[in-house]
Amino acid sequence: MIAIVDYGAGNIFSVKNALDYLGCDSVLTSKKADLENADSIILPGVGAFPAAMKKLDESGLVEVIKQQAVQKPFLGICLGMQLLFEKSFEFEECSGLSLIKGYVDKMTEPDLVIPHMGWNKLEYDRSSPLFDGLGENEYVYFVHSYKAFCDSDALYAHCDYGHSVPAVVGDGRFVFGCQFHPEKSGKIGLKILENFAKM
Repeated sequence: MIAIVDYGAGNIFSVKNALDYLGCDSVLTSKKADLENADSIILPGVGAFPAAMKKLDESGLVEVIKQQAVQKPFLGICLGMQLLFEKSFEFEECSGLSLIKGYVDKMTEPDLVIPHMGWNKLEYDRSSPLFDGLGENEYVYFVHSYKAFCDSDALYAHCDYGHSVPAVVGDGRFVFGCQFHPEKSGKIGLKILENFAKM
């Protein structure tokens, strides 16, 4: 069973619908016991980093998320990916979950339209079970104005948007993050979610 963390800041229903379409057993939950009993966990997210962390803190789920993320497959999506890092500078400096080393800051490159919105090509940096069955010219759907800054050993895939933008990150063990929305990325996104469900 996949637990989708419901903390009031996520694109939870689109993720649930995608998993339902794939025939994956999943539950929307804000219960600590559900996260502990799940086979894997998805942390969705839309909006601003500080507000999302405040909601996570208020939910009382931060510690159980940290505990479970080192024991079972864990996937952060969009803002949920950014929350995996040590901190963000969105509006103010704010601590994250510290599951992956690095930080999040605004995309400020000149002559680029921000937010980065639309389809972009995945460029693979290292192998991952998330990429099983994917080809070399796969496009996924992005909507974001902030990006991750991390070491190369945490980078699994990136896209080019006037510069390199981390698209898939990980801790080398159980934790993964997708800056794009797999649930909005057609058959490629569904394949990534299916691969995650098989971990």
